[in-house]
Amino acid sequence: MASTLTAPSTVDDRVSSRSLGARLLSRPEVGSLVGAVVVLVFFLIVAPPFRELATTGTILYQSALIGVMAVPVALLMIGGEFDLSAGVAVTTAGLTGGLFSYQFSTNVWVGVGVSLVVMISIGAFNGWLLMRTGLPSFLVTLGTFFILQGLNLGVTRVLSGTVSSNSISDMDGFSSAQAVFASEFKLGPLNVKILVVWWIVFVAIGTWVLLKTKIGNWIFAVGGDAAAARAVGVPVKRVKIGLFITVGFFAWFSGMHLLFNQAVVQSGEGVGKEFIYIIAAVVGGCLLTGGYGSVVGSAIGALIFGMTQLGVVYAGWNADWFKAFLGVMLLLATIVNLAVKKRADLR
Repeated sequence: MASTLTAPSTVDDRVSSRSLGARLLSRPEVGSLVGAVVVLVFFLIVAPPFRELATTGTILYQSALIGVMAVPVALLMIGGEFDLSAGVAVTTAGLTGGLFSYQFSTNVWVGVGVSLVVMISIGAFNGWLLMRTGLPSFLVTLGTFFILQGLNLGVTRVLSGTVSSNSISDMDGFSSAQAVFASEFKLGPLNVKILVVWWIVFVAIGTWVLLKTKIGNWIFAVGGDAAAARAVGVPVKRVKIGLFITVGFFAWFSGMHLLFNQAVVQSGEGVGKEFIYIIAAVVGGCLLTGGYGSVVGSAIGALIFGMTQLGVVYAGWNADWFKAFLGVMLLLATIVNLAVKKRADLR
């Protein structure tokens, strides 16, 4: 009796393509995207003003205020670190630009440049101290947080006599700087702040760097296992210092928007904002352990924040409950992100 031989499979299981479901689950932003849809539908139902098209511009602006800083915070978290000084650093940037321009009677663009140098230096200091001492970034940046908070209040009061910077609205260069950092334009029925456009640009650039460049591979590597990354030639020190410098740059940009949107900066602003940036990144798929996350996800997390913040107001609810919602959202997002990652790793 003749036997039938079955030809061996020529497909290597190690390189076989994964299912569409597995590929979707492997994306960190999937959970946040579902959450954003749920939040949108919910407030469309319970908050009638939420359905008006003109409201969209306000929602996008509130989201951009968080989303711009959520980009570098997400990159830093993927790299395995935190920056608890990010919120007050934004205020420091605005105060530096405004106070320098006013005290020295310069064109405001000079203050903008000085502020950029200061913020890049603060970011570099955070990264250098972290790598030099080996201390957790939590402790390093917590120290920077208190230093900047004290300087913001103390220096501002000495120079201006109050707790806010002097108005620079009538100084040379203000109009052109405002056009870059804090202008707005009409898009049909929408009033769109230029910050929203910058936010989209920053998210696109951050996503490209993270997913399409060698630097992005390095960020994932140092966040996943710094020792293993160093062993295969990844410049761990440069990557981490570079990530903190990136946070400093974005803090400068956000500070310039704050300054040229209001012409003055309150020295007590920014405290607590660092946690909102982290929440946006975590809701967007970043793990607190590093090595996993998404810049697009951070944008979706910021959008959820913007929709919820305004949705609570439009629904006529007590805004005191908003912070409680943020805490619940953070816990749920952390649990969902871990579950999604484990599910994806099994496929």
